[in-house]
Amino acid sequence: MTIRDFRRIARLFIPSGFIVLLTFIVPANCLAETVDRVVAVVNDDIISLFDLSFVLKPYEDRIKSLGYSSDKEKEMLLKVRQEMMNQLIDQTLADQEIKRLEISVSEKEIDQAVERFKEVNYYTEEELEKGLKKEGISKDEFRKRLKDEILRTKLVNRQVKSKIVITKEDVESYHKAHPELYGGKKRYHLRHIIMQASQNAGADAKKAVLMRMKNVADKLEKGERFEDLAREFSMMSAKEGGELGVFDFDDLSTQVQESLKGKKVKEFTEILDTDLGYQIFYIEEILHKPGKLLTEASPEIEEKLFRDEVEKRYREWIKELRKKSYIRIIDS
Repeated sequence: MTIRDFRRIARLFIPSGFIVLLTFIVPANCLAETVDRVVAVVNDDIISLFDLSFVLKPYEDRIKSLGYSSDKEKEMLLKVRQEMMNQLIDQTLADQEIKRLEISVSEKEIDQAVERFKEVNYYTEEELEKGLKKEGISKDEFRKRLKDEILRTKLVNRQVKSKIVITKEDVESYHKAHPELYGGKKRYHLRHIIMQASQNAGADAKKAVLMRMKNVADKLEKGERFEDLAREFSMMSAKEGGELGVFDFDDLSTQVQESLKGKKVKEFTEILDTDLGYQIFYIEEILHKPGKLLTEASPEIEEKLFRDEVEKRYREWIKELRKKSYIRIIDS
């Protein structure tokens, strides 16, 4: 069982961004040499240096493995230390609210959480026990961590989620405001003719290539078939009549996008001086990729709006808790 496994189980209970500290499991023997002391006071509870070191260790190990300069490493370690301290304070405040509101979890609920964890990770009971043993975690400790996750989920549900309502108007407004996500898209079936000067060619040679390209453009203006001219003159895709394929408009370069604007099927662009050489693009076909109708997109929009609102209100709720609480950070 790895840290990633515990991140996964956290997502089953708590929205992303909340109380992430318990998703990191560090065997106690890794911190055996830590000299314990109080680093923060939160109302009637304390946060110890051991608590802080416990949640910091995975981040510290990661930062130290990245090869930063000494000054940069110190800066990042200080930043993550401050962030973890704040999260520990928020976690302590949440735990105090759980006690105040007398929120509880039954053994049956923990059993169900264990089974769900096994199901999500495709673990048998034996594989779970082996994984816990490898990480230096007892089964009782594992169950306690699941219990804490469930308690915090219940707290969020009660204090935050239960007060959020996403209306149809909210969903419709979001759908209208994001045509880039839900509106239809154009797709272009393109052909091209390309001519290139050699890499070390001088100005005269490049001018000669451009003149040949202008000769091809004149032939196109007179009505000669693009495919035939591509087979005769193009330095790439000649055998396929200049066939390029089908592209979403947004995936094309800005230069090509601008040249295609206002063009219809069977029309071609002016000569473009591109990184690959001089090119003329021909619109074989314009396909319309349908977007998502409101009825189709509503479930995912509602879920996103709800998730965003939960995170926003949770931050506001914690902020208010902090204002009403006695918090003293001893470790700087």
